[in-house]
Amino acid sequence: MPQRLMLLDTASLYFRAFYGVPDTIRRADGTPVNAVRGLLDMIARLVTDYRATHLVACWDDDWRPQWRVNLIPTYKSHRVAATVAGAPDVEVVPDALVAQIPMIREVLALAGIAVVGAAEHEADDVVGSYASYAELPVDVVTGDRDLFQIVDDARQVRVIYTARGMRNLEVVTEPVIVGKYRVLPQQYADYATLRGDTSDGLPGVAGIGEKSAATLLGEYGTLDGLLEAAADAGSGLSAAVRSKLAAAADYLTVAPAVVNVVRDLGLPTLEEAGAQLHAVAGDPRAELERLAGEWNLGGSVRRLLEALDVISETGDAHKGPGVVQSRPDGGSSPG
Repeated sequence: MPQRLMLLDTASLYFRAFYGVPDTIRRADGTPVNAVRGLLDMIARLVTDYRATHLVACWDDDWRPQWRVNLIPTYKSHRVAATVAGAPDVEVVPDALVAQIPMIREVLALAGIAVVGAAEHEADDVVGSYASYAELPVDVVTGDRDLFQIVDDARQVRVIYTARGMRNLEVVTEPVIVGKYRVLPQQYADYATLRGDTSDGLPGVAGIGEKSAATLLGEYGTLDGLLEAAADAGSGLSAAVRSKLAAAADYLTVAPAVVNVVRDLGLPTLEEAGAQLHAVAGDPRAELERLAGEWNLGGSVRRLLEALDVISETGDAHKGPGVVQSRPDGGSSPG
């Protein structure tokens, strides 16, 4: 079985599970468990359908890093429930979902699924860093278009896009991005910077939408190339576009650092994180089975355990050499 790494944009998935599974599904004490159930079923299906051998649930240790807010104060500002001095702001999250996040962490730990976050960084940055230096094919599971920027066919990095639901998953590769947006994956962050994104509080450049952003990047290649053309009176760039870029000059100076995912975090290697999937046995399996009953998780735990059993059996039958995962500093570690 070829080795393949799956990176979960975990919050994206548990939010989708929360809104996709009825919240009438509850524990005996009345606590909803719909997000827990939904997430476990998602993982069971994803690792089975896409034949993952390694899995990292990438976590938002800081969903709105202050360094990004310092650059663009409106960044995700509409999603702030409360500000906290010296700590991550509190995000607007339904109470019924907040109550389930500790359960999600506990079940993932018992199932042996690696959970990795990074201080002062979002899950996107964890995804971007692992995808950039893992030396094996990568599937990124997310409902967030921002991660299209890391798609790389040459390195076998693709996105499993969940925006249309688990029944309509879309495998996003370079041709898909070019076909939809008329830009290459490596241009996507510049495209998003120009276009803006109201869901993240990014204003974009007034008067430049998706079509014009794609056209400009098609002609000038990058945002830097476009700004160089704007500064060159002989470049042929229209006066109207020059005016729009000039009006957004302050934003364009800082936006790329906000929009581009970080790709060089010093994360645990796959081996250090315990990313290789394996069958759950002994006390952890017994505890999961106990919680399945106590927390009213239905067949979700069973389906996850069965998926991990199959992956373990297949992997043992076709076990190859260990994965080597390069670190951002150029070294490497067995993963």
